[in-house]
Amino acid sequence: MNRTREYLGAAQAAAREAGHLLRQNIDKSGEIFFKGVVDLVTDSDNASQKMIFKRLSSAFPDHDFLAEEGLCQAKGSEFRWIIDPLDGTTNYAHRFPVFCISTALEQNGEVVLGVIYDPMREEMFWGVKGEGAFLNGEKIQVSKVSDLNKSLIATGFPYDLRESKVNNIRHFNNFVLRVQAIRRCGSAALDLCYVACGRFDGFWELKLNPWDVAAGALIVKEAGGSLSDFQGREFSIYGSEILATNSLIHEEMVKVLELGKNE
Repeated sequence: MNRTREYLGAAQAAAREAGHLLRQNIDKSGEIFFKGVVDLVTDSDNASQKMIFKRLSSAFPDHDFLAEEGLCQAKGSEFRWIIDPLDGTTNYAHRFPVFCISTALEQNGEVVLGVIYDPMREEMFWGVKGEGAFLNGEKIQVSKVSDLNKSLIATGFPYDLRESKVNNIRHFNNFVLRVQAIRRCGSAALDLCYVACGRFDGFWELKLNPWDVAAGALIVKEAGGSLSDFQGREFSIYGSEILATNSLIHEEMVKVLELGKNE
């Protein structure tokens, strides 16, 4: 029996519940912890994760879970939920209202469902394998921009930017001279959703985690976009690189990324 609608409904309900909590608490002072020099986690990250896990584990007690804030529950199920309870924590900690909840469902190692909710704009993105991608119930598609020079693209920088030479700065410098503009919004999950609905034409980033990209990558694919690593090879949510585009500028972006590798 296909229970996709049940899984989707549960993920959306959990995201809305956690999103309400995050929105209600964005202006309240809470404790901020540092996982690294610039890598933050807040009380709200943890509260959101607990809320989502409680709802989904109650509904599907046999499922496995993997989430950003130290949650890894493995029971040997064919299903695993991959959760980022607050993507855009630095934004949230500074009360910059660009953040979201990202939830994906993996079945036998393949992502089959993705839900991303922006509580500040009340935008619910979702995708189901083979069924398309949607924003608040309306089907979405990637943009039709076919010239990199006319494109609006997005990126982000890894948390070890200050310590590692593999930090995306060369790629950024190469792209800024070849596109119409670049945006750095601070939420990879939302960047991927914006590629899916045509607000961005492309997005690249490195050193992300499965919970950052699992849901968004599926949504891009279901919206007609393309995904790969920086060399144009098959994308994996467990890899270290992601390039997501409207398909039309994908090869051009790969060429620019190859320049950065060779410099």
